[in-house]
Amino acid sequence: MTDGDENATDRPDTADRPSLADRREVAQVYQPAEDSQLLADSVVEHVEPGDRVLDVGTGSGYVAARAREAGADAVGSDLNPHACKQTADAGVPVVRADLTRAFRSGVFDLVAFNPPYLPTEPESEWDDWMERALSGGEDGRAAVDPFLADVGRVLAPGGAVLLLVSTLTDPDAVREQARTHGLEATEVASESHPFEQLLVLRLTK
Repeated sequence: MTDGDENATDRPDTADRPSLADRREVAQVYQPAEDSQLLADSVVEHVEPGDRVLDVGTGSGYVAARAREAGADAVGSDLNPHACKQTADAGVPVVRADLTRAFRSGVFDLVAFNPPYLPTEPESEWDDWMERALSGGEDGRAAVDPFLADVGRVLAPGGAVLLLVSTLTDPDAVREQARTHGLEATEVASESHPFEQLLVLRLTK
């Protein structure tokens, strides 16, 4: 899950501190985890061979690769150049793009998105790609809200969105925001974890 502002700059108050990626001893690309698995399983369940699928914030390309294994014509998109390289190296077509803005209208039968959803206070933000893959801003919906505002445009007739959300980000608020953009939400999968529940919402016009 990753997306965010393309113009990353070092902040004066964090310039001498190790990056979040260094602190966590992980790379700058979000790797498949429980949320990725839940979303990918839902995609496989809902996709048909030949469907045109967009995996927004593709990260490692895992969800897009699963869709391709199921016979879909799937492409990944991500703003993180490291993610784009890893996805391409895995044999998945990928476009460097911010959410759905780079794509034509009415193109995709299915759009999947595992957004950055962890609520994070501004003073706790770290300015690196892994932070952008995890942090959803103060309410956890910093990437979700702009995604919902445009995703309906790129759906083909009869198309759908599979959006992963957490109870940390107020799923009811996500449903209401989707409704304001003409999208109705139905829960199609869920998984409980110690501090949250993960849900996959299917959104249709």
